[in-house]
Amino acid sequence: MSNIRKYLEEHKEEMIAFLSELVAVPSVQGDATADFPFGPEPAKALDLMLNKCKSFGFAVENVENYAGSADLNDLEPQLAILSHLDVVPEGTGWLADPYIMRRDDATGKLIGRGTIDDKGPAVAALWAAKAVRELGIPLKKGVRLIFGTNEENGSADLAYYRSKRQLPPMVFTPDGEYPVINVEKGMLRVYFSAKYSGIPVHGGTVVNAVPAVCSDDADDYIGKSAHASTPEKGENGITKFLSIQGNLHPLLDKLSELFPHGEFDGKSCGLGFSDPISGSMTCVLSMLNVENSRLCGAIDIRFPIDRTKAEISEIICGKLREAGFYIDSCEGVEPHCTDGNSDFVQSLLRVYERVTGDKGRCIAIGGGTYVHEIEGGVAFGAELPNTDHNMHSPEEFITIDELILNAELMAEAIVEICG
Repeated sequence: MSNIRKYLEEHKEEMIAFLSELVAVPSVQGDATADFPFGPEPAKALDLMLNKCKSFGFAVENVENYAGSADLNDLEPQLAILSHLDVVPEGTGWLADPYIMRRDDATGKLIGRGTIDDKGPAVAALWAAKAVRELGIPLKKGVRLIFGTNEENGSADLAYYRSKRQLPPMVFTPDGEYPVINVEKGMLRVYFSAKYSGIPVHGGTVVNAVPAVCSDDADDYIGKSAHASTPEKGENGITKFLSIQGNLHPLLDKLSELFPHGEFDGKSCGLGFSDPISGSMTCVLSMLNVENSRLCGAIDIRFPIDRTKAEISEIICGKLREAGFYIDSCEGVEPHCTDGNSDFVQSLLRVYERVTGDKGRCIAIGGGTYVHEIEGGVAFGAELPNTDHNMHSPEEFITIDELILNAELMAEAIVEICG
């Protein structure tokens, strides 16, 4: 067992106790004020983290409650570990209070909102830096921990931080999965509407999820929810409704043609693109509701790295206009790609292989991580391959072993890259 691993094992109860303190802060985005850009609770979580970092002897900075940082040493930072302290709302279905972390000794689970996304990994990053420092491992480059407070609602925190402070040239976030995520598809969200006098329609509540249910007030059409980046894992209740209920209204008929039930890549909309690196694109009709005599819908698109936002926007918006709809908004981001052969990525892969004994590889995903708009950034953890920690769902958890393993991987990465 490495000295780093031994150190973390000896300090695991401290890690667990501090994670429990962080989970107890319901750091969901609230109403903005002059002092609290995302409400008081995310700022409270940031203050708690920075005070802990300061107690360990790290030089800390709070950038106006948008984000904060802690420097491991006095050298110019060349590596940043970027995590976030805000969480999604608790939702329903929890077996106990989601902000009182539960420890299940039978399974080793630490259960609570934020344990895997992203408070647990943030704690792991802190103890990783602490281990390197207290073990006296020499470094020739500076290391900075950065803690954000708005990742779950658009990453305005990171945009503001970058307007005030320059990021180090190498950045990884434990806000994804192992081994290394270096490719993220582009994202586009389209909201559209048209005057409507047909039957009631109620389907979907969020743009980035496959809707499980669509109702016409008389019947419910039941599908299965899934993340919009992996629609093949679900069944779209809206497209199911459209496929069963034909000839109800010209607008519904047009949508049924553009979004056939069971089609995931947008081919019928003139899309359907793919490339060998990022794979096939996805296109989800995720919301369709009648509001104030208008039929209002939303589409979530994830497109491959060989296409542009402008190209995809022109195609999908053109098809919707031809069908009789008005485009209310169309926003998104370009694809993200970091060279998998770079020294930075290869260093992380070597660490992963050395610590876990498993083969390291680069991954392309349809979802977005905290580094999506950071040139050269990648995701390194926190989820291990083929695991499901109920992220964004009831009973979210991380295991004690995974908490320690994440800290070990990040500590070894610090040493590999900056030692």
